[in-house]
Amino acid sequence: MRIHLVRHGRSAADPSKLAEEWALHEDAAVGANRLRGSGALPNKAAWFTSSERKAVETAALLFPGVCAVLDGIGEAERAAVWLPGDEFEAAVRRSFERPDQPAVEGWEPLRVTRARVVEAVRSTVTAVTERAKDLDMVLVGHGTAWTLLVADLTGAPADLDAWARMSMPDHCSLDIVSSDADRLTASIASGWGAWSQSSAYSPMCP
Repeated sequence: MRIHLVRHGRSAADPSKLAEEWALHEDAAVGANRLRGSGALPNKAAWFTSSERKAVETAALLFPGVCAVLDGIGEAERAAVWLPGDEFEAAVRRSFERPDQPAVEGWEPLRVTRARVVEAVRSTVTAVTERAKDLDMVLVGHGTAWTLLVADLTGAPADLDAWARMSMPDHCSLDIVSSDADRLTASIASGWGAWSQSSAYSPMCP
């Protein structure tokens, strides 16, 4: 099985709202169309999305079929405290350095985020493989959550440089190595951003 992780498309940031309530930017379809036409996403797969609005809207742009909502893969919960780009990045990096503590008052500690996301993905992999052993999965979600998941499944340190470079949308894929009941492990098949550099990619895709 291969798991395809998709980061949501360009969001319409609104400092007055929680990030989980943000919709996609009016130009988000451009990036989604490029990803859809890149050849990176499988033709046949089980699709799941975070319950956050920008993820649900991204999934709808990428896939015309049924995309189940998977609550556990939501982004690290953050209070509606607006931080400029540099301050936000610094706060996220602090949260990885001290995962047991909120980097900002009202933020979810990343230890909690990691446990929640990994368990949701592990249980979903188990459920999907029981129905169709070789069926791929596509999960539409969020940058920090996916950085935590990739680190957990591969046993590698969280790649914060890759997190900082992620586009909206972005994609990476993982090959499942072991799906034992107690431990889900994987290896990276294609890293973040590789889809945009592939020969199949074309910025003119409809």
